[in-house]
Amino acid sequence: MREIFAGMPWWVKWVAVPLIAIVVFGGLIASIVGFVVGLLFKVLVFVVLVGGLIFVVRKFLASSSRSDW
Repeated sequence: MREIFAGMPWWVKWVAVPLIAIVVFGGLIASIVGFVVGLLFKVLVFVVLVGGLIFVVRKFLASSSRSDW
């Protein structure tokens, strides 16, 4: 691979090739990034909901154990 780019100017390696890659694989890259961001958001919502449930259950159990009949 180095032999192919050896005689090329710097802008071919650092500008043209990445731009061509973004044009060709841009939709794929965008869908993968969107999927990962969506998955991370769902994991964050799950963690917050489970944490809130644990907090509420502990508060309820603590308050119910104090006021025994």
